[in-house]
Amino acid sequence: MKQTISTVNAPKAIGPYSQAVVYGGLAYLSGQIALDPANNKVIEGGISAQTERVLENIKAVLQACGASLDSVLKTTVFLKDMADFAPMNQTYERYFTKNPPARSTVQAAKLPRDVGVEIDVIAAVIAQAGD
Repeated sequence: MKQTISTVNAPKAIGPYSQAVVYGGLAYLSGQIALDPANNKVIEGGISAQTERVLENIKAVLQACGASLDSVLKTTVFLKDMADFAPMNQTYERYFTKNPPARSTVQAAKLPRDVGVEIDVIAAVIAQAGD
């Protein structure tokens, strides 16, 4: 059975979609951008700060799904500018220190709210969603 997931610890959806859907033991997370969950505004700072905020948002949604960064199987990173790859990657690797997931990284012509990075995730659920 498909279960939609929402948590106040990550930014609210800014369109007709769920923060995540859990189905068949997998959590499918919508793309996260560098929004502060307290006010749904884009944070200040460059690509490293934005990547950190995105990954903190992802951690919060994963927790609500009954998953964690350790259970992430695949990520897709969308960059506004591929020149930001190195600083994004330095921040990203701090979050995936062992057994990193598969990953695709692409440059996107435009991202929501003109942010520098968006990341979506597929993860294995390790606990009951909502725990």
